[in-house]
Amino acid sequence: MTFSPDDWAAIRLTLELAATTTAVLLLLGTPVAWWLARTPSRLKAVVGAVVSLPLVLPPTVLGFYLLVLLGPNGVGGQLTQALGLGLLPFSFPGLVVASVLYSTPFVVQPLQQAFEAIGTRPLEVAATLRAGPWDTFFAVVLPLARPGFVTATILGFAHTVGEFGVVLMIGGNIPDKTRVVSVQIYDHVEALEYAQAHWLAGGMVVFSFLVLLALYASKARRSYVG
Repeated sequence: MTFSPDDWAAIRLTLELAATTTAVLLLLGTPVAWWLARTPSRLKAVVGAVVSLPLVLPPTVLGFYLLVLLGPNGVGGQLTQALGLGLLPFSFPGLVVASVLYSTPFVVQPLQQAFEAIGTRPLEVAATLRAGPWDTFFAVVLPLARPGFVTATILGFAHTVGEFGVVLMIGGNIPDKTRVVSVQIYDHVEALEYAQAHWLAGGMVVFSFLVLLALYASKARRSYVG
């Protein structure tokens, strides 16, 4: 037994979704994580709670409200239609939006921790050398926070690969368009095709193990070097 053409299509779509989501999250999550790590604002707790909400919120709840918000009668849906983008539910862009929101804490939190671990001393030294904010960030902060970026990338990608409830709610089950691996496994089980489900589910287990192995090996290597 091997993967069927539908299985391969689901795998390809899942990897494409995970790569796109991770790239968007690194782009948007970095300034959020930097603000959370550096701000003395009283809003820090509120923003931090919002960022962490997907950790405790059932994915179907998030998917449901996204479906309402981005639907034809929702504020988001009316905005995307006015901009000529159409409706996002049951489309790949809709999957990206849902995945970005659902995987946010898995990217922002490691980055925030990495930024907080840098402390203020390197920033003060850079300031004495007359380095501007952008120069300081790219020349000092990013190299020092590299382990956090590695962790955030791995966790963001892996978490997106394993999503089910939120992508099913916002994307449905459209072949070659929104059917990802987790939904394909569900379809196999519903059709009593356990052999095919075993192949995909086993692949997910191996993938998850390798991701965690790489993550812990990276941390152990940094601890040894340190």
